[in-house]
Amino acid sequence: MDQICIKRLEVFARHGVLPEENALGQKFLISAVMYCDTRKAGVSDSLSDSVNYAEVSELIKKSTEGHVFKLLERLAWHLAKKILLSYPQLDGVELEIEKPWAPILLPLEAVSVKITRKWNRAYLSIGSNMGDRRENLLHAVRLLDEDEETRVVRQSAFLETKPVGYTEQDDFLNGALELRTLRSPEGLLDLIGEIEQKLKRERVVHWGPRTIDLDIILYNDEVIQTERLTVPHVEMAGRMFVLAPLCEIAPYAVHPLNGKTVIEMKKELEMGH
Repeated sequence: MDQICIKRLEVFARHGVLPEENALGQKFLISAVMYCDTRKAGVSDSLSDSVNYAEVSELIKKSTEGHVFKLLERLAWHLAKKILLSYPQLDGVELEIEKPWAPILLPLEAVSVKITRKWNRAYLSIGSNMGDRRENLLHAVRLLDEDEETRVVRQSAFLETKPVGYTEQDDFLNGALELRTLRSPEGLLDLIGEIEQKLKRERVVHWGPRTIDLDIILYNDEVIQTERLTVPHVEMAGRMFVLAPLCEIAPYAVHPLNGKTVIEMKKELEMGH
């Protein structure tokens, strides 16, 4: 991936844990590596096809001066998010914030924090079988897209499906979504939980009826196993209500454990393998 770099921009600001740091201020040196595709700008020779590093430098300066944070980690995330939201053509950004006047009383050149943040691709399965099912799904999509750190990139058609597991309930309307998100997997799970709560999701019966059901199916090409989250979704390859709508928007997305594409898993399931 191509890079546009800003090296050691000097900003005077008031970040720090100590009260005197907040009152008196000190010098910070901020470097940014912005990842994007510069080929279009390389052909057109037009700044409108690239990222204006002068604008980004001014954004960094104003955002650093305009807030007071205790930790460099907080400032770094604040700046990374600001840059990525302001310039959607960027895929990611690496930031290093140096503090040469850190009050440590030891001989050192500087302390620094370096972070890398990027847009992540996630696929969700979405379903409802209570109330106005279609409106429930559309409401959930709107709430996802309204989140500052998340964008709904693609949405499948909604498919009518029979319930699985607990069958004494109404049919489902199911779909799939592709998201572009700055959220971590756990952060995305938190957002999903908030949306399910807003739409009055109740977990009374396992696999039972629900106003809304949102599941993370894939997150980049990562394999995740925590107490709260398993990705890829453990039942992904055996659920047609997941694979059919997902195949519509991402037929060649690859399961990072079995190496099969969504369309391959769908065909195998259709054939009873």
